[in-house]
Amino acid sequence: MSILKSTTAIALSIVLSFSLIVPAMAARVYNPNSNAWEEASVVATRNRGRSAIPREEVAYAGKYAPGSIIVETGERRLYFVLGDGRAVRYGIGVGRDGFTWSGTHHVSRKAEWPGWTPPAAMRKRVPDLPAFMPGGPDNPLGARAMYIGSTLYRLHGTSEPWSIGQAVSSGCIRLTNEDVVDLYERVKVGALVVVHH
Repeated sequence: MSILKSTTAIALSIVLSFSLIVPAMAARVYNPNSNAWEEASVVATRNRGRSAIPREEVAYAGKYAPGSIIVETGERRLYFVLGDGRAVRYGIGVGRDGFTWSGTHHVSRKAEWPGWTPPAAMRKRVPDLPAFMPGGPDNPLGARAMYIGSTLYRLHGTSEPWSIGQAVSSGCIRLTNEDVVDLYERVKVGALVVVHH
């Protein structure tokens, strides 16, 4: 009888331990800077107001002309080509599974504190979305947006800087509001945008 009780107690403790571990794992996010998984709540608190991926000028050996925007989806980085083997590198958030894409387009329009009209497909997935959201700090497009050709996608800001480095969007490329303002000042309408998947 005591063997049965002991076996039952061990089995229950294993199940309980597993049930406590699984939610903890689900709340972890990958930090590319430390190459480690971290608690999402810790990352969100630490990075509130800024991205964990700093904007910096780097060496760049790509074949693109100055003024081009190169998005490396897998790397979670955007490069604004300066020329002379240099680029400004930004951390970005990209499309989640099922919403990634690649292609070559041009910036067709720029907007400061843009309003947002969620596409019909998105409103079908998330019925409580408004038909339109005016621009402002609570708008998902953030402080600036650069529209990519005739696609539904944009390079835009976000008020959730802890999401930079993650695959969280419906296909748009997001930067912190601080970084998108910096990029916006550099980019011209007509600039080449290349998105690598």
